[in-house]
Amino acid sequence: MDTITLGDIEITRVIERPPAGLPREFIFPDVPRATWEAHRSWLAPEFWHPESDETRSVMQTWLVRSEGKTILIDTGVGNGKERPYMPFFAHYNTDFLGSLARAGVRPEDVDLVVNTHVHGDHVGWNTTLEDRQWVPTFPNARYVIARADFDYWNPENEHKTRSGRQMQNVFEDSVAPVHHAGQTVLWEDHFELDGGLRVDPAPGHTPGSSVVTLTSGTDRAVFVGDLLHSPLQFAEPDCCPSFDEDEQQARAARRRVLGWAADHNALVLPAHLPGAGAAEIRRDGAKFAIKEWAAFA
Repeated sequence: MDTITLGDIEITRVIERPPAGLPREFIFPDVPRATWEAHRSWLAPEFWHPESDETRSVMQTWLVRSEGKTILIDTGVGNGKERPYMPFFAHYNTDFLGSLARAGVRPEDVDLVVNTHVHGDHVGWNTTLEDRQWVPTFPNARYVIARADFDYWNPENEHKTRSGRQMQNVFEDSVAPVHHAGQTVLWEDHFELDGGLRVDPAPGHTPGSSVVTLTSGTDRAVFVGDLLHSPLQFAEPDCCPSFDEDEQQARAARRRVLGWAADHNALVLPAHLPGAGAAEIRRDGAKFAIKEWAAFA
């Protein structure tokens, strides 16, 4: 279990599923291989495997302890979910709750769950199956979800989405049950988790995509969810994955948040990076570069 402390806030990386590869052309269909080759020296083999041409990612949750609260940022894929059009997220059977227990957290200990956005690999452990019903995994938690995403992905609203059928069942089995249980907080402008943690909008990947900013003492960090799917996007921030609902918005949000991180010496914690898992960055002309990797290796 990898843990670091920033100011008075403790961050633990809880792995749901270890690093695995997915075809580069599926994740980044509009980014030519030549762009990846230009950064091979530091992307391979940890983040991109040139021989198989696969990007590598990990499924994980950030466990944050702050001001006496136990907070989870994103909840992964979850066990037993039916995902007919996203088969690599279907029918997981992992020991995620065991990993949380080894980090000293029982489901009833969790005070807040933050879903940086509503995608199947970020809301899955919101619920577990009991007596053939999906129920909140964390019975005492408030689930913090952007209203923009709640409304966008609610099938009752019949929105036309880029993801289309890939999102089948996600809202129904992983979002609606916690809302019906009265445990959701649907925020619109921003949401203060506590004195050191704040949720702000960063739309583009989804309409309600958000980031969690940490400020404690002289330390700064930002949990960026899927603002980045690969560290390639530090060096090439205009590159977008196939999952971005609005690429123009996503590029603008990525540049804004990374610019803030570079200017404030803030640790950037994406949702899916294997290896070190997070990095401090610096400006590199109109782009960004790794200044120092974190200690989550």
